[in-house]
Amino acid sequence: MWHYYVVRNLPLHELVAHEFIDNFVKKGSCYALTYNTRIDQDNTAALLPSGKLILSVDKDTYEELGLQGRPSQYSGKKVMRYIITIDLTDSSFHPDSKKNKRVLWALKEKKPLKFDFLLAWYNTGAEGSTLMSYFPQNQIRSLKPKITFSTLRDLQCPVLQSNELQGKPEESCSAEELFEWLGAVLNQVNNKSSNFVSTYCCPQPSTTAEQAFLCTITGFIIPETIIQLLEKLCCYFDEPKLAHWLTLTVHGFADSPVSWRESEHGFHKGGENLYNFVVFRNLDYWLQMAVGTNDDCPP
Repeated sequence: MWHYYVVRNLPLHELVAHEFIDNFVKKGSCYALTYNTRIDQDNTAALLPSGKLILSVDKDTYEELGLQGRPSQYSGKKVMRYIITIDLTDSSFHPDSKKNKRVLWALKEKKPLKFDFLLAWYNTGAEGSTLMSYFPQNQIRSLKPKITFSTLRDLQCPVLQSNELQGKPEESCSAEELFEWLGAVLNQVNNKSSNFVSTYCCPQPSTTAEQAFLCTITGFIIPETIIQLLEKLCCYFDEPKLAHWLTLTVHGFADSPVSWRESEHGFHKGGENLYNFVVFRNLDYWLQMAVGTNDDCPP
């Protein structure tokens, strides 16, 4: 589950091939995302575990492909980008269908597109093909997420109460204050009061933790892995601990064509799309979700 793959110069039509759909898309959760592409400048693509292939393409590519799509909702008055959605699991997308043949012809002959892809596949069964054996060995490489650990000493932390989402004066901080504090901690912003405008103070009331543990995992991490991480974190409270709460923050790729479910994602200034779990000792939790300007509100 922790492995993912990089496939170099992969023709896009291979993701809509009948063999790939039958072996991976229909037999588990298959994820793919174009690598080193910029959502506001390049053509990009993502394969979702629902079996939908989402393409975000420029105007010239859209006209050359000739496939049905819609204007990007972030194009402005002059449409320069289009979104194409292909449902690979649709019953009308079988190998002998006109729709299937047209898509293959468009991607294979009319306007061939090649990308470097990040790929991951989750399947509860051990049988069947694997991504490593499906693609040529000189084209695919297996990777593991990069994991780093650090200990933060004498960290001022906001006081939280699980049943007080808005916070309570002199008793607890709000979810919004916590979210801002987390951003400051993760970006190593000075957490002490001074005369400089750029410094940041921990919201009040607060408490000082003698040490806090920070683990950062970077890579193509699928939801099944995140669920596993969250379950492990919940087990942290099985034994008596001094900590009253912990957090798990997940950042989406800034240049992904989608953010939440199938909602279109745009970069604007930073391409932010993330969510954060705050888990309390009694296993109550908060879920915070945030996106940048060019995004639909999270569900």
